[in-house]
Amino acid sequence: MELNERAELDTSQVNDLGRGGGSGGGIGIPLPGGGGRGGLIGIVVAVLVALLGGGFGLNAMTNGDDGGGQAGGTDLEQQCSRDNAQRFDDVRCRNLLYVNSIQGYWQQEYPNLGNGRYESTDTNYFQSAVNTGCGQADSGVGPFYCPADRQVYIDLSFYNELASRFGAKGEFAAPYVLAHEYGHHIQNLLGTNERAGQGEQSGPRSASVRLELQADCYAGAWAKHATESKDKSGQEPLFTSVTPSDISEAVETAEAIGDDTIQQRSGGRINPDQFTHGTSEQRQRWFRQGYDRGDPKVCDTFGTDQL
Repeated sequence: MELNERAELDTSQVNDLGRGGGSGGGIGIPLPGGGGRGGLIGIVVAVLVALLGGGFGLNAMTNGDDGGGQAGGTDLEQQCSRDNAQRFDDVRCRNLLYVNSIQGYWQQEYPNLGNGRYESTDTNYFQSAVNTGCGQADSGVGPFYCPADRQVYIDLSFYNELASRFGAKGEFAAPYVLAHEYGHHIQNLLGTNERAGQGEQSGPRSASVRLELQADCYAGAWAKHATESKDKSGQEPLFTSVTPSDISEAVETAEAIGDDTIQQRSGGRINPDQFTHGTSEQRQRWFRQGYDRGDPKVCDTFGTDQL
């Protein structure tokens, strides 16, 4: 993966909240357990569970350690300007480029899904805790999308945990994570989550699992076209290359955060009734389907019994 040093980044798509983003307390978004969902996908989607989900948020794995990270407050427009030769040494600027690319893709592709124009949304960088339209969250829940305010939230120190504790060390893990969360934004715009809630099931074929696997597939579709997205000026590509090894890193990340793998790593037995995101094999396969076909229309996880 090579980022274009000449690209002009659109900083309006990211809010750097720093430690001012939360009001303390470290209260995490409630994760759904094995039951008690009340027949509504709302408890899953209205707070959309962490990427690690299924009752295995990072708090459970790290005793609440937020992994450090940079302090907020630096002017992203200045820091991520192409006049700054070291800008891509900053995790915030790299992630800004990823967000620009993902949203650029959906600006072009979303109308093909037959639901009008794409509605852009922000990604919020926070540290430790943050207030959202879905309530207060702490870093332990990992990256998430809040349908109530239609925004993505991430404590960038999550990538440290992803690499050190889950073995997903590749740089392309980061854009995969963000593309997955923006997949939930697409579902929200399309009304997929509301329709899913009406016929929610439990267990390994639950509506939550189908939503998460579809978001993985959407991430794969974006990855196929990542080098086509342009910068703010519309002249320069954001990525100059995305290689097969980058895609392998995304697939390895999908494997590392499958429900079955996380349950095993946490010392528990594999319990399909508690799956919320899908197995490692499923997550890999649906990402691959999106990537191999390069078309989000192949991501209909609700139209198949073969998840």
